[in-house]
Amino acid sequence: MANHSQLGFQDASSPIMEELVEFHDHALMVALAICSLVLYLLALMLTEKLSSSTVDAQEIELIWTILPAIVLVLLALPSLQILYMMDEIDEPDLTLKAIGHQWYWSYEYTDFKDLTFDAYMIPTTELPLGHFRLLETDHRVVIPMESLIRIIVTAEDVLHSWAIPTLGVKTDAIPGRLNQTSFITTRPGVFYGQCSEICGANHSFMPIVVESTPLTHFESWSSTLAL
Repeated sequence: MANHSQLGFQDASSPIMEELVEFHDHALMVALAICSLVLYLLALMLTEKLSSSTVDAQEIELIWTILPAIVLVLLALPSLQILYMMDEIDEPDLTLKAIGHQWYWSYEYTDFKDLTFDAYMIPTTELPLGHFRLLETDHRVVIPMESLIRIIVTAEDVLHSWAIPTLGVKTDAIPGRLNQTSFITTRPGVFYGQCSEICGANHSFMPIVVESTPLTHFESWSSTLAL
């Protein structure tokens, strides 16, 4: 859950999000090194320690050609690794389908016969004490923790986007098309997200709530709801 005036990411709750945070820190260190080098060269120019009469320097031209290529490789390799990890879906433990509507989400647990429901935002006037305003829904997406979850995302009317920041998940919901992604929750908890694609007047009022629970609790919940 995000805090007021928070500058960094939310605490990672999935391996993918942990990798994204590490890549963010890695990219920042590379950017800091580049900025430091540029500022150092500017300082040398201001103090007139560099010769202004130099008209040809093959060594310097070679360096500023090779150095950017090395920087791009340092950024591209971990980025490609994370992209392949996000697209890899191998024998999921649970498949979930999310359908975006104006302005709510519908969910189908495809591994169960009759486990479907709609999730609407709870109005502020009906919100229980201690719950989060504009983020709570009348039905939560309950999943077993430490299990590979495959989610198929689509939309019925306009473009939507199913996103949970703490899980590192953001998948566009496009009418007539099925997009998919996967994630694993590393701890129990309740994770909040919102539609991340402007979809109309009530775009801000279609939150997403995912509850990660132990497998025994998920089995009890699913058997009760499927009746």
